[in-house]
Amino acid sequence: GRFRPKNPGKYKGDPTKIIYRSLWELKFFKRCDIHPDVVWWQSEEVVVPYRSPIDGKAHRYFPDVIVNIINKKTGKPGTVMIEIKPYAQTRPPNISNKNKTPSGRVSRRYLNEVKTWGVNEAKWNAAKRYCDQRGWEFQIYTEHELGIK
Repeated sequence: GRFRPKNPGKYKGDPTKIIYRSLWELKFFKRCDIHPDVVWWQSEEVVVPYRSPIDGKAHRYFPDVIVNIINKKTGKPGTVMIEIKPYAQTRPPNISNKNKTPSGRVSRRYLNEVKTWGVNEAKWNAAKRYCDQRGWEFQIYTEHELGIK
């Protein structure tokens, strides 16, 4: 869906083109839009190059949100790149689920989880390097950080 901010001046980019891809993102966008400590924020405006372990090729990663927020301890603004993901996708696949088929073969579900984990880990490692070069932080927000479930 399309997000319409109440405070378009806080959005760094075109505030008429903010797209959310999940209700979790929508919830976080609303928080960024009204939170008094958020100086500015943006969604999918930055491109982080990474190499996929699946095909070995260069790809582009668009992190969900970048927030410039006042640090409560220092009183100074700092920038945080945030990826919003279900907690289950932030951990390597459980090897005990590998052979959960009647024939004892490796399940397709497990193979998909391995592929997803490999790509996510490559993206997040690239994002961490990108942030380190700029003095930013990289964080992954799950349902726990978002107060969902």
